[in-house]
Amino acid sequence: MKPCALTSSDGYFEHFEPGMLIRHARGKTVTEMDNVMLTNMVMNTAEGHFNEDAMRRAAGGIFAQRVVFGGINLSMVLGLAAQDTAEQCLQELTLDKIRLSHPVFHGDTLYAFTEVLGKEDSDREDAGIIRFRHYGVNQDDKLCVQAERTALVKRKSHWGGR
Repeated sequence: MKPCALTSSDGYFEHFEPGMLIRHARGKTVTEMDNVMLTNMVMNTAEGHFNEDAMRRAAGGIFAQRVVFGGINLSMVLGLAAQDTAEQCLQELTLDKIRLSHPVFHGDTLYAFTEVLGKEDSDREDAGIIRFRHYGVNQDDKLCVQAERTALVKRKSHWGGR
């Protein structure tokens, strides 16, 4: 009996080319549970994430309803992108230039896209460095999340792929 491959046959260093744009297969609807539970777990004290009454009373403010914690939005977009960009990752190197440009509310659905910004050799012969820009858009195609990520990714030529 042949063991199953745990990862896909692509996603190696050689697979990525600068300028490549990937539309990731899945979306994720953000639930109240996602937001409130995780917001409380990380001890975020911004009431706009978990106090509906306070948001309604501040209707003259920015939003009249709770807004999803940006850390959750970023995590979901990175998670949606992981199947295509992290299966062959050996090490996460950087995550920066994070922008949360549009609010996400309970019931919104996030979709992810990734642009390959660059690739370069590393000190390791078995891997190279890929620089990605991840985008998260909602069901109305509003850009909600943007971040750049650099990862050390296996070379298929060294590991042989699966």
